Amino acid sequence: MEVLKTDFLIVGTGIAGLSLALKLQELGEVIVLTKKRIFDTATAYAQGGIACVLSEDNHVELHKRDTEIAGDGLCDPEIVDLVVRSAQERIKDLIRWGVAFDRDPEDPRKFHLTLEGGHSKKRVLHVGDYTGRAIETALVKQALNSSKITILENHFAFELIVERESNRPIVKGLYAVDHTKSEVKIFLAPVVALCTGGAGKVYLYTSNPDTATGDGIALAYSAGCTIANMEFFQFHPTCLYHPKAKNFLISEALRGEGGILLNPEGKPFMHKYDPVRRELAPRDIVARAIDMELKKTGGECVYLDITHLPSDYVKKRFPYIYETCLKYGIDITSQPIPVVPAAHYLCGGILTNKWGQTDIPNLFAIGECACTGLHGANRLASNSLLEAIVFAHQAYLKISEDLALYKEVATKKIPPITEPEIKHIGEEMIYIAHNWDLIRKIMWDFVGIVRSLKMLQFAKKRLDLILSEIEENWNGLYLDLDVMELKTLGTVATLIVDSALQRRESRGTHFLVDYPHKSQDFARYTLVKKNF
Repeated sequence: MEVLKTDFLIVGTGIAGLSLALKLQELGEVIVLTKKRIFDTATAYAQGGIACVLSEDNHVELHKRDTEIAGDGLCDPEIVDLVVRSAQERIKDLIRWGVAFDRDPEDPRKFHLTLEGGHSKKRVLHVGDYTGRAIETALVKQALNSSKITILENHFAFELIVERESNRPIVKGLYAVDHTKSEVKIFLAPVVALCTGGAGKVYLYTSNPDTATGDGIALAYSAGCTIANMEFFQFHPTCLYHPKAKNFLISEALRGEGGILLNPEGKPFMHKYDPVRRELAPRDIVARAIDMELKKTGGECVYLDITHLPSDYVKKRFPYIYETCLKYGIDITSQPIPVVPAAHYLCGGILTNKWGQTDIPNLFAIGECACTGLHGANRLASNSLLEAIVFAHQAYLKISEDLALYKEVATKKIPPITEPEIKHIGEEMIYIAHNWDLIRKIMWDFVGIVRSLKMLQFAKKRLDLILSEIEENWNGLYLDLDVMELKTLGTVATLIVDSALQRRESRGTHFLVDYPHKSQDFARYTLVKKNF
């Protein structure tokens, strides 16, 4: 079995992983693992933009207030302040790495800022309607040109190597499967960072890429880290509804530019649910409104209408959405866009401090897999890319300060590393595929936008049965990626359901019909930790 040693080991090639790698290259050698291809990340899918206070009529206190309102009482004020105040410097990092944000056509010295749901001012920088792809492209180019950064594609990290004999556990590295060559490898490093993104694939319908199976969360949970607020899964209100379209997001920026939501009967409806903000209400409110309209009318989708805007402006402002919809026979300049909600963003995750550290001091978690305290119970639009790059910088600062200590502790004693037994899947793929689909269907039907205790308990019973079946029949290491991801999905789904059962109130993205109001008794994080 091949053993590779490095100074820094990062899992994930989105904005969190690559921006951290670009900073850490100053301190040593960096290996970055990614489960599939470099560009198979949620970052590359992000359309809207990145929030930052830049205009004269805006200030950080407003951005902080909007973030905390969206977070519905669970944001950490210290973290919100840190992120919002760091935004301008971190935007400079992105520009230095080659990201060319759109400029104001009337004054090219200024950036073009747009408005999104939950924001009281225009403060979202963007690159057309493909901001994430532009950021990903720039970061990948920088990383590939670095002699200190090695990116290994098609490597699935399946277990952290943790030494537990000291007072505090220390991570020494991890096991990974190179699933294109059917090889297991060991990676050792004084510092490990999980930047694995979210877990949207735990739901039947999602805006996330296929890689978003919650791998980092399952890794950290299995290693003994605290997992927080998993019940708060944000559903994006508007994904394209078309039989041939797979997880294509219709950016919130369309509503920011004046798009109107119509029910299946062609009538506006957001005024009934949020009379003031209407289409620009936070995502949890808009998603529940759509869910209610679909249930009342029996329709399969609602519509987002932007046909009242000038055709040339729509094509220029939203070229990617325009071209993609046109490919499916929808001209957004003359036809309303059929949309439905879909699982979009996990507001909880691996609990970290302001440096991105987990319960294990030399294990960091950054980006959507982490629960930093920024989002609370519901993410404010375009705060996620900002959070990732801010905490990548925070982690870099902490690692720079404590690197000598990490190296001393990590290399002092390597736990016995045994070559794991590799098992092979035969004619059982039908069972794997069945359980894959079953978990996602259970989560969509019973742990979705609107929940009840009965639904959650129903989901819990069925997930427990699936997990026991997985443990009984497919325990251990398989070179097949679908099998390994099935185990991860089962773990993450259970964490979501267990957390949702603990929160007996409705707050943010967690709406429980048995307890439709907020309660001060639950103005706290939901924490889950594995017992050893």
